[in-house]
Order: sequence, then structure tokens, then C-alpha cells
Amino acid sequence: MNYFANFLTLLSLACGFVSIIFSIEGHFTFSCWAIILAVILDGLDGQIARKNPIPNDFGKELDSLVDVVSFGIATSILGYIFIYRAFYFWASLALFIYLSCSVMRLAKYNITPKDKMVNYFYGLPTTVSGGILASFILIYRKGKDISPLPQSIPIIFLFIVLFLAFLMVSRVRYLNLDGLKQFFGRKTKLTVLVLAILLFFAIFLRKAGVAIFTLFLIYLLFSPFVVKRLNGDR
Repeated sequence: MNYFANFLTLLSLACGFVSIIFSIEGHFTFSCWAIILAVILDGLDGQIARKNPIPNDFGKELDSLVDVVSFGIATSILGYIFIYRAFYFWASLALFIYLSCSVMRLAKYNITPKDKMVNYFYGLPTTVSGGILASFILIYRKGKDISPLPQSIPIIFLFIVLFLAFLMVSRVRYLNLDGLKQFFGRKTKLTVLVLAILLFFAIFLRKAGVAIFTLFLIYLLFSPFVVKRLNGDR
């Protein structure tokens, strides 16, 4: 079981690596989808690893290192190439802060006793922050032809980058996958099916970026309140 979980983790690393290559070549659509696929793989390997009763420290460390690449470095490079024509210095500074916070978030997660995080994380998960930035870029991508973006888009993007960086190192509690299962209960499978159908129609209507960004935004805004409800305001 651990071998399969580690294999999925390495596939997530491959997605991060491919995303970097696509970003350098200016293929923003493929780069964004590679990061979103890495988000899905990260969730799958975590669920599979939890089914193994024997703790796997190697898998935990591997997962964190891969997350640094796929949701820290790859996302930062994607974001920089997306807006650097408008803000060279500020793009570099904001995205370095983002990368630093994602690394600190993962390091902090590794040393936090897991018995204190039954159904939540401290700080916004790097998978979610990476997914938010990738889906935002998916909305405003320009493809290989990098046309000048409206002046407001880079500013909004930089604000989102810094806001996500702050949330990653904050003490705000966010639901983990176990917490989501606990919240939805018996409706978990139905919820996943409905979301898959909605995503399918969003892709068909060429609104996948908007749909995915909205889902991540709902998680970001409401997850802390759900954690309080599940844990009795502890």
C-alpha cells in the first residue's frame, strides 16, 4: 500500500516538473492543469497512505518534498511568467514570499503531532493555495501568445499571492480530507459525483477555471467555520 502511495506522490512530482516546463514555454493552460492534477494525486496518495496501519515516515517526508516542488516552486514559476511583464520586481518579491511560506507551512506540518489534527490542518494547505493560483491563471490565460493583461489582473493576482502566503503560515484551521468526510458523512460519495458532473459541464462550457477557482474559494472561506462546528469551538 505504501509503495502505491509513494508512486502517486512521484506522479504528483512529475506533474510539478511538467508544469514548470510548460510555464517556461508559455503554455499556461497545460501548466495550470498539471498543477490541478497534482492536487488530485496529492489527495489520493494521502488517503491511500492512511489505510496502512504502519506509519511511513519516508512517505511523509517524500510527500512534503514533492509538495514544495509542485505547489511551491512550480506554482511560483507559473505565476511569475504569467505576470512578470507587468511587475518584474514585485512579482519576484511576492512569489518568493509565497514560496517561503509554502516551505515553512510544510516544515511546520511535519513537526506538528498528528493527534492534534484529527480533522483539520493549521494553516491553509499548500495544495489549496497552489490550486487557487493555478485556477485563477486558467481563467485569464493567454496561451502561447502572451498578450498584455489588463492592469488590474496582475495587481489582483499579487494580492491573492500574498494573502495565500499569510494564510499558509497562520493558525487558522482548515479541514483535511478526513474532516471533509466527517462533514459530508454518508453524502460524501454523492457530493464527489455531483462535483465531477459540474466540473464536466464546466469544461464543456470552457469555464473550468471559474468552476475550480470557485470550489477552492468556498473551501478557503468556509472551512474554518466548519472546523469550529465539528470540534465544538475548541
